[in-house]
Amino acid sequence: MRDAVGTVDSVLLLGGRSEIGLAVAARLVRDGARRVVLAARPTGEAGRAALAGAEALLRGAGADEVHVLDFDAAHAATHAGTVEAAVRRVGDLDVVVAAFGVLGDQAGPDADPEAAAAGVTVNLTGHVSAGLAVAARLRAQGHGTLVVLSSVAGVRVRRANLVYGAAKAGLDGFAQGLGDSLAGTGARVLVVRPGYVRTRMSAHVDEAPFATTPARVADAVAAGLRTGAEAVWVPRVLGPVSTAMRLLPRAVWRRLPR
Repeated sequence: MRDAVGTVDSVLLLGGRSEIGLAVAARLVRDGARRVVLAARPTGEAGRAALAGAEALLRGAGADEVHVLDFDAAHAATHAGTVEAAVRRVGDLDVVVAAFGVLGDQAGPDADPEAAAAGVTVNLTGHVSAGLAVAARLRAQGHGTLVVLSSVAGVRVRRANLVYGAAKAGLDGFAQGLGDSLAGTGARVLVVRPGYVRTRMSAHVDEAPFATTPARVADAVAAGLRTGAEAVWVPRVLGPVSTAMRLLPRAVWRRLPR
């Protein structure tokens, strides 16, 4: 748990192979966290190798303990158990980073509605069940922060990625409401809204303006945790840009490039 000066000691990363999530966890370790739980979907030899690399990264950054748990965002019935298992390994959870998700292009969902629904299950429904399980634990502890990786894509849904954007819009609204529900409990939610982040998962997507990196997202999260922010934009210019996006007439918005 947090020490006398409020330093983060324990971190649970939901989405243990996420480049952005690992950058955040590594940054928190460099800032003083010593115990990390990586919760990720088991995906055979390649997945195990990726988790081994993640563990080595965090130990190299200074972590004393790195634990690995199975976590499948699409199986809501297991989420509370995952949180409980993390607590058994490291005790109170100071920071929980919800960094899991899938990123496709609109052509796939257009051709396969079932795949679209599966994507929303991971990007939204999974966050609802996992987020509520985490919130229950943080509320019982009386402290801790749930960091939710949202996206500027959810500010106003574009036709070019309407399924992904709609899921992120739902996630953002859920995260804000969850934060409101925790007011006064000592626990809180930090919503993170990056633009295009250069990662392996996004390599197939055309780069957008105001692109950023996992390291910069991690820096923004660390700053938000220090200041007690409820939301951070990465880069910060996306805050005013998003306001302009909301104000564009719909006839103009739908003419934006696909």
